[in-house]
Amino acid sequence: MFILKRLAYMLPMLALISFLAFMLVRLAPGGPFDRERTPASPEIERALNAKYHLDEPLWQQYVRYLGDLVRGDFGPSTKYRNHTVNDIIAQGLPISLSLGALAFCFAMGVGIPLGVWTALRRGRWQDYLGGLAALMAICVPGLVIGPLLTMLFAIELKWFPVALWESSWHFVLPTITLGLYFAGRIARLMREGMLNTLHAEFITTARAKGLGEGAVVWKHAFRLAVLPVVSYSGPLLADLLTGSFVVESIFQIPGIGVFLVNSFQNRDYLMLVGLVLLYAVLLLGLNLIVDIAYSVLDPRVRYE
Repeated sequence: MFILKRLAYMLPMLALISFLAFMLVRLAPGGPFDRERTPASPEIERALNAKYHLDEPLWQQYVRYLGDLVRGDFGPSTKYRNHTVNDIIAQGLPISLSLGALAFCFAMGVGIPLGVWTALRRGRWQDYLGGLAALMAICVPGLVIGPLLTMLFAIELKWFPVALWESSWHFVLPTITLGLYFAGRIARLMREGMLNTLHAEFITTARAKGLGEGAVVWKHAFRLAVLPVVSYSGPLLADLLTGSFVVESIFQIPGIGVFLVNSFQNRDYLMLVGLVLLYAVLLLGLNLIVDIAYSVLDPRVRYE
């Protein structure tokens, strides 16, 4: 019942997002044909506006767009005139999803062990070293990390390719660049969650029963300590997808993040609205999955 209610709430929310995105992009100065290399004559511009229905009243354009959207058609692109928005999403989304999934696995694989390791050594030098590493990962942006990794491991040491997205060797540097910040955030969340859980009464009871420290940590404490990380994983995945355009630009990866930036610069209205809707669907869907996972991990949580 909870899942059905959430799915029912998503429909009006997506309709509101589509309306706001559709109207707000029209308020931005400039038009889709203002950045042409050769300025179009008034006759050509009128023909282009008629072709893309930009000469119609705004409400009529939105009703037309909703009708196409119901059929799964995001409309044509005014920048890439031989492609529709669906074509570009189909081309770039798998690449962005792959990059986001790899960065997510990297962030979890580094952040969770680091957080547990520092929590179990609270107050020791390992705790301070791990905390410093997590803080540096958070403070140094990908815009700096990417070029540094490229200069060191691609240009100087020649261990990895400089750019593109063709083989597994191309995946390493973009994955680290995108996932390092989130690894630091997860490490801090995991440390705090583990410290709070290790002082709980049921942990004291488990130790009093003679359970080994490994069983106490991984069978009892970890399940509750990881809940803050699970809650963060939904927005984390959305951030990985929406924030990947910086990494895609640095490493020349043909994902949808680059198209999102270009669509705003070129006033590619339907492209921009389509990508905003796509990100909204991903964010709402991922948050729903996180809520379900939360109820599975924590038996105290029940959704009605």
